[in-house]
Amino acid sequence: MALEMKVPSPGESITEVEIAEWLVEDGDYVEKDQAIAEVDSDKATLELPAEASGIITLKADEGDAVAVGAVVCLIDTDAPRPDGTKAVRKETVQEEAKKEIVQEAPTTENYATGTPSPAAKKILDEKGIKSSSVKGSGRDGRITKGDAVNAVPSMGTPGDGERGTERKKLSMLRRKVAERLVSAKNETAMLTTFNEVDMGPIFALRKQYKETFKEKHGVGLGFMSFFTLAIVRALELYPDVNSMIDGDFQIKHDFKDISIAVSGPKGLMVPVIRNAENLSFRGVEAEVKRLAIRARDGQITVDEMTGGTFTISNGGVFGSMLSTPIINPPQSGILGMHNIVERPIVKDGVIAIAPIMYVALSYDHRIIDGRESVGFLVAVKEALENPEELLMNNNVKAALEL
Repeated sequence: MALEMKVPSPGESITEVEIAEWLVEDGDYVEKDQAIAEVDSDKATLELPAEASGIITLKADEGDAVAVGAVVCLIDTDAPRPDGTKAVRKETVQEEAKKEIVQEAPTTENYATGTPSPAAKKILDEKGIKSSSVKGSGRDGRITKGDAVNAVPSMGTPGDGERGTERKKLSMLRRKVAERLVSAKNETAMLTTFNEVDMGPIFALRKQYKETFKEKHGVGLGFMSFFTLAIVRALELYPDVNSMIDGDFQIKHDFKDISIAVSGPKGLMVPVIRNAENLSFRGVEAEVKRLAIRARDGQITVDEMTGGTFTISNGGVFGSMLSTPIINPPQSGILGMHNIVERPIVKDGVIAIAPIMYVALSYDHRIIDGRESVGFLVAVKEALENPEELLMNNNVKAALEL
């Protein structure tokens, strides 16, 4: 019996997907639930599992855009499983092929090849030219005095090096990301304001409590929990930053769904921490870890990346000192975190060295005024520089549930 495998719906409002890569070859025997393809929608990359065991016949090529519900392959469930043969992923075949070693015929050379005569060697040494860069015209390739006299030091002139190019179609996910970024730049009145944060108090808290926190809760005490809770507090003080424009209306949210930008195998993913206002430090860290693992393993769903009200982007993990993050529509604000560098600052009239992070808030000026944007970022700074009082209610152990 030939089972028709159809493209399942990855999520609401998605009508087509793109075959990013077949993980099996036409005619392979596949096992039920084996991942046979990766498909891109405009929101995520998902794996397509085999619905039954049998011989597979592919009905679409890599790069094809296919409608949700369309047949992309057939599986002959009556086909016998090859004795002693397992389903083979395409990557395995490619890896085995790379292991093949091609033997080249040895070239015939003797001691004279590339060897300069005494006079030639003296001239080459004076010119600072290596004998290996000179082709000898003498017997058996020996470098003569004439070769040395005519040799010219290399100036890095253009040669016959490789100058290849590759044309590769962007995935549907990457095309959608590009479309949204251009739309955000063109359709919002985006402005960015900056500030700096002394991370010393957070460093001190993490140094004192991170081991105990990890032993008790099974997750690390990172920076994301401090930033997330500082943003929740700032959003409560400046609710316009937690709103969006819908035509002629402003929509304010009484919940804080914080999108966090994480790097996945297919590029940037932005999963959402739901109702962050109800989470403790432990709750935020556990949710960040869960979402990051799902993004890394390609298991993140469309629903988990939909509906945030504010975004945090951490370019600091890649070494970024400063940037102007782009708003994630239809949200009105995004906070950019950056690397932490020891810098000289003034404390109580004295120059001191402190771990400083530059932070950036990009916002939609159509709905957020300068007073709100600057006040919001200052509120984030205040909470991060005084976390015990403003984020922990002067009870660190209770806040960390220790």
